[in-house]
Amino acid sequence: MNSAAATTIALDPGVAHPGDLRLADAGGCHHCGEELPPSPARLQFDGAIRAFCCDGCAAAAQWIREADLGDYYRLRSEHAGRVGTEAVDLRVWDRDEVLAEHALVIEGGREITLLTDGMRCAACAWLIDRVLAREPGVLEATANAVTGRIRLAWDPRRTALSAPLQRLVALGYRPYLASGEARERERRRSRNRDLIRIGIAGLGAMQAMMLAEALYLDFSSSMSLPTRDFFRWITFLVSTPVVFYAGWPFLAGAWRELRHRRFGMDTLIAGSTLLAYFASVWETVRGGAHVWYDAAVMFVFLLLAARMLEQRARAIASAQVDALARARPAFATRETADGQRESVPLAALAIADIACVAVGEVVPADGELLAPARFEEALLTGESSPVDKASGDRVYAGTVCREQPARLRVTGTGSTTRLSQLARLVDQAQAQRPALALAADRIAHRFVAGLLLATLAVYAGWRVHDPARAFEVTLALLVISCPCALSLAVPAALAAAHGALARLGVLAVRDHALDRLAQATDIVFDKTGTLSDGRPVLAAVEAFAGLDQARALRIAAALERDSGHPIAAAFAQVDGAPNADDVRAVPGQGIEGVVEGRHWRLGQAGFAAGGADDGQLWLGDGERAMARFALKESERVDARAAIDALRALGLAVHLSSGDAAGPVQRFARQVGIGEAHARQSPEDKLAFVRTLQQRGRVVAMVGDGLNDAPVLGGADVSLALGDGAALAQRAADLVLTGHSLSRVPQAIAIARRTRRVVRQNLGWALGYNLLALPLAAAGMVTPWLAALGMAISSLAVTANALRLTRTTGTGESAR
Repeated sequence: MNSAAATTIALDPGVAHPGDLRLADAGGCHHCGEELPPSPARLQFDGAIRAFCCDGCAAAAQWIREADLGDYYRLRSEHAGRVGTEAVDLRVWDRDEVLAEHALVIEGGREITLLTDGMRCAACAWLIDRVLAREPGVLEATANAVTGRIRLAWDPRRTALSAPLQRLVALGYRPYLASGEARERERRRSRNRDLIRIGIAGLGAMQAMMLAEALYLDFSSSMSLPTRDFFRWITFLVSTPVVFYAGWPFLAGAWRELRHRRFGMDTLIAGSTLLAYFASVWETVRGGAHVWYDAAVMFVFLLLAARMLEQRARAIASAQVDALARARPAFATRETADGQRESVPLAALAIADIACVAVGEVVPADGELLAPARFEEALLTGESSPVDKASGDRVYAGTVCREQPARLRVTGTGSTTRLSQLARLVDQAQAQRPALALAADRIAHRFVAGLLLATLAVYAGWRVHDPARAFEVTLALLVISCPCALSLAVPAALAAAHGALARLGVLAVRDHALDRLAQATDIVFDKTGTLSDGRPVLAAVEAFAGLDQARALRIAAALERDSGHPIAAAFAQVDGAPNADDVRAVPGQGIEGVVEGRHWRLGQAGFAAGGADDGQLWLGDGERAMARFALKESERVDARAAIDALRALGLAVHLSSGDAAGPVQRFARQVGIGEAHARQSPEDKLAFVRTLQQRGRVVAMVGDGLNDAPVLGGADVSLALGDGAALAQRAADLVLTGHSLSRVPQAIAIARRTRRVVRQNLGWALGYNLLALPLAAAGMVTPWLAALGMAISSLAVTANALRLTRTTGTGESAR
């Protein structure tokens, strides 16, 4: 991008001289809001000179004004995206394989759904709609500012897809393919069906209630029978589509439950609705005293509203999965052998290819950076600030390149990327069914079965006491006691909690994780790579027995090259390291292998050199010392703050490390931990956790390395850092996708609040049913009032669960 453009766009003729005009937008670019260079581009608008950060933004503003779409600047609530001046090759969008996979054939042309990250407010959607509609060959275009999606229909005989897309790029809206287009189309169709159903149910409920009100208000029975029957037949016509179309999801669900011989909510909902409807039809045909069409349609409408709110909670929870799916770009820019660049479908990218990423583009694959660059990793790690990367650092698919272009050597594509692995973890977290949710389901099923028996008893009692009211009372009992709130109490809260955790960058991958995390009383940290920054540096090197320092460094670097231990980072910059054979890690001791035909050991003094432990890293043959390395490591920037937050939550904080006592105690004092245990082997760490558990404590363990896997598995609940060893992540209950330790106390706070919300929901659901059942059985509730009460109870637990989506995760100390 031309961030220091000095071009002056010609000002409009026939107006006051520029010297007489005021310079507006002095604080930033008029189009994108970014900082202005020393000599910005300028353009006259509405009696003022507007400044722009580059010629691209100025040209976009000029086109918008000339197209008579200047209202965009008045309507917008956010600045537009920055417009680059570099040429963008969009011909790849016209490829047959791309269109065949992502475009639909429609009458008169084709249709495709696109994504853009530049659509920041409703005014952007307004502008895109009108800009695309003016492009030759475009049949229809709709933009959604909430989802960032653009649906574009065009006639391939009149224009190539790349032509209207080029106009979007010229205005700062870079297009991307929406991954999973088939799933997106199905979701769109499902949403539209749901909206139609709830619309029909709402209209039907209003009409039915209006007609029912006329019948209810006929206290003196002055309404003629023909008029009464006319109202009933009209209500029948209004109610029928509500019951059988709008209420179809409940009817289909009841059929599935009956086929599996398992009573559930849908059985009760469908049974109550059909009972009210067919009883009303019978009374209408025979001219009976009462009809209950209003109860049937209100029941359907209010339940659809409650279900839509529940789906909103689940949609919020699954937003991270959708975001990860959208982050996968469809195209990549590959560098050819002769130094040229070509745009290829992502599937064509292979290991060892050189991929080029422009500023603002998404990294297409995992790779090794070839030159320093800056990346935004918020989607993968939850960290909002861009991260500086040096040459040789790993970069990941789904991150966004910032400030300067990047080149990387591809090391992972497709399902092997970290992005795909995180998407699988999120899916796994969302699919969990904790024991509490299963127990609520079992209670609901048994409740339905018991309710059906109670209903028969109530009907029989009222037949004896007041036969005229027996059916109405029984119907009200069935409706008001539907255990919707009970069945929603746990799943709605868990869905909202998982969504809040995912936005923090914490993924719960075991079904009991949240519940156990909420109960934690003690938390045990590993040191290296967990509380420390995981990047130890060499502070000093001593060599003995005729071995020079340079050769000692090369041998140590050879042994550590593929160890995966954080200590390896201290030797990563050593040049000329030979190959090591038969390398074997000895947990809690060190590493050994054959280098240049000789057996070496690197680790504790007793393991590597046969000496007394002094906290240093030794190189030797197991009996004789050859070199000693002094390492220095720093704490993570937020380690002290995270530990203080955990202590404020009431947790006892412990440090358990395999390092020597001196460095461990110094580090513990540095980060504010009072109890530290040094020279802990994996077995020692596990034994320490077991000791705490025997005292009745609930222990959470935080680690990242291979040595932590046993204790992560043995703790009551465990958290692994996302940049740690894969084995540690597989053993953990929760995975932190970012580097920030502040996510740990935030996750615990959310877990505790989730437990309180679940208890509140269960208490409300059970309390409501205990109160409603005797009132309905006593004949004190009409069927339509029963429908209202049941829906309000469902809405209450769902709305309470949605409060978790606004949780920041801080400041929670109540248990």
